[in-house]
Amino acid sequence: MSMPLDPFTDDPRTTSGGGATTLERTELAQEVEAGDHERFAHYVQKEKIMESAFTGDAVIALCGKVWVPGRDPNKFPVCPECKEIYESLSGGGDKGKK
Repeated sequence: MSMPLDPFTDDPRTTSGGGATTLERTELAQEVEAGDHERFAHYVQKEKIMESAFTGDAVIALCGKVWVPGRDPNKFPVCPECKEIYESLSGGGDKGKK
């Protein structure tokens, strides 16, 4: 009776003779999708963003938009309505503060 074949004889993670192995990985890049030019980054309380990240619940922006955050807000312009509301709040914005 012969020994069973070793399934790890051609394993690229093992090295023999001091060689090195390169493991490849694919990185998922968040691409801008069609229609994204109409989307904005909205103002939401920081605590609500963190809570949404853990629970998956929707958040409500200052302008009233309700959604589950999942995209990088730095890729989109700031919602003009959110910005106007934020700046009208007491202490909103950095104008005059130094």
